Amino acid sequence: MELLVFSLFAAALLVCVIFHISLLFALLLGYVIFALYAIRKGFSLPEVLGMSAQGVRAAKNILTTFVLIGILTSLWRAGGTIPAIVCYSVRVMEPRLFLVCSFLLNCLVSFLTGTAFGSAATMGAVCMTMAAALGADPLMTGGAILSGVYFGDRCSPVSTSALLVADLTGTDLFGNIRQMLRTCLVPFALAAGLYLLFGLSSPAAGQAADIAPLEFRLGPLPLIPAALILVLSALRVRVKAAMLASIAAAAVLCLAYQGAAPLTLLKDAVLGFSAQSPELATMIDGGGIVSMLQVGAIVCLSSSYSGIFQRTGLLEPIRRRIEAWGAVLSPYAAVLVTSVLASAIACNQTLSIMLTHQLCGGLEKSREKLAIYLENSAVVVAPLIPWSIAGGVPLASAGAPAASLLTAFFLFLLPLWQLVTAGRGRRATV
Repeated sequence: MELLVFSLFAAALLVCVIFHISLLFALLLGYVIFALYAIRKGFSLPEVLGMSAQGVRAAKNILTTFVLIGILTSLWRAGGTIPAIVCYSVRVMEPRLFLVCSFLLNCLVSFLTGTAFGSAATMGAVCMTMAAALGADPLMTGGAILSGVYFGDRCSPVSTSALLVADLTGTDLFGNIRQMLRTCLVPFALAAGLYLLFGLSSPAAGQAADIAPLEFRLGPLPLIPAALILVLSALRVRVKAAMLASIAAAAVLCLAYQGAAPLTLLKDAVLGFSAQSPELATMIDGGGIVSMLQVGAIVCLSSSYSGIFQRTGLLEPIRRRIEAWGAVLSPYAAVLVTSVLASAIACNQTLSIMLTHQLCGGLEKSREKLAIYLENSAVVVAPLIPWSIAGGVPLASAGAPAASLLTAFFLFLLPLWQLVTAGRGRRATV
């Protein structure tokens, strides 16, 4: 029965992907399937709705972050922050080093902020705009951004995913971070090398477009919102508070420095920024709360599943089967396979981590090993699922193509390296 339920949901997802139908339809159908299963197990409709509401309430922090990201990405454009960074950077940036620099810069910002979404909305958006100005490959740039933002999302001391894994496994956060840094050294170096290689082998970019005189007043003042994000993150100020401070600074810039009208500022915050110049619009338009509406709906729907799974025991037969896999394969291999399936069902990183832990908690006796297995599987696998918001939101926030998932080399190399080293360690103990 449980296998049939998940097979129907998987089929709905596959149909939507093949025919380019909005993921919301598949998630709505999935909710109906899981709700009917719960009713068949003896739960009433009000009880099912209560389970769903419990799951959605758990996602309220993510939804609040989406609203802040939408406003931030728009006002950074309207206030001249992104144009200023781009203008000053393209004048000194060597185009052939641009890809590896994009990867490293997004690694740095995400490590400071601890959030993939916030990093993509800030440094990622800057890098994509620079890519357009330098004539760099947007597909490769998007992959470098996605790799970079999840480097820090995985191992930053202020990362919510790192905190979640430490809480679920009952392990020390900083001990986990030391292990995360140790296990990612080789994948990190290989990813940086690949971006360097692709950058050096790409055709020479043309003259960088100078967007300075088109629409904005530049100078040092528009850099203040970006500086606030970096400084406050370095001081371990909460990410939401840092984003609010940056939004406030950008709003002042829009009104007092760029000369925007208050109603225009409000429109930009809600609907996104639209440049007057057509040539600038192709590089910089975007952001706004409306840009986050679809992903917000996806989070609400997918989060509603967790309460149903927990109360109905829908995952219990699958957990027993996974434990059998772990006896045949290595424990990490079983965790990795489970994380792929969990990410495909969850459509977001948080629920993917929780489902993988719930299903694989009995595979590894060492809590520290289980923590690093989760960090090197569910945390980085979730962004690679095409219909998951874990990859979709950062790419959309940065303005990168969805196919950039294929060039996010770090996210592929890390699980593969862990698989090799975990397998080697297992053979040594046999």
